[in-house]
Amino acid sequence: MSDEIRNIFDRIAPIYDQLNDWLSLGQHRIWKEMTVKWSEAKAGDTCLDLCCGSGDLAFRLARRVGKSGQVYGVDFSSAQLEIAKERSQSQYQTPPITWIEADVLNLPFEDNKFDAATMGYGLRNVTDIQRSLKELHRVLKKGAKAAILDFHRPKNSTARSFQQWYLDHLVVPMAEQMGLKEEYAYISPSLDRFPSGDKQVDTALAVGFATATHYPIANDMMGVLVVTKF
Repeated sequence: MSDEIRNIFDRIAPIYDQLNDWLSLGQHRIWKEMTVKWSEAKAGDTCLDLCCGSGDLAFRLARRVGKSGQVYGVDFSSAQLEIAKERSQSQYQTPPITWIEADVLNLPFEDNKFDAATMGYGLRNVTDIQRSLKELHRVLKKGAKAAILDFHRPKNSTARSFQQWYLDHLVVPMAEQMGLKEEYAYISPSLDRFPSGDKQVDTALAVGFATATHYPIANDMMGVLVVTKF
């Protein structure tokens, strides 16, 4: 990932969760719960959360795997990881999560290690989507699933127009009030670059996943790519 993107996520770290709540009207919690469910993580599993940010998906995975399981949260932003660690320590029982600062294009894990994986709002920001999916494929066990949640441009022109209006008139002005206009202005161009759900499926199959399905959610403004390694 580029230093520019890393710097953005370091700077927005202190208000990342709060802003996500406001921007999604709290809906991001539902989408993240769906993502974890689609990963099919279960008690005792060893799981991976890529681009973990402040830990939302990792905490959900930890609840699923229980004390007998293990979760690894990986992010390249040290500021986001510090917040994730603080959140982890503030919980009544410290969840079984190991936080690792690393690049998702070059994961520090052996082949065939994980029973399930998630990724939330990260694939759109990697500099090489194909390589990122290839690394994910490498570290998953045979039969394992991964679920990848992200924004994308809707196919429907009306929904597309609404999404752009929402970004221009609500997201960026709200970020501007917090002194983070430039940081959140990057979202729109990142959506323009991000492949459609169909293309994400094609890329996942090309790197070796046996099955790949993209589920549109939130009026096709968002989607979850679910992949299986055989």
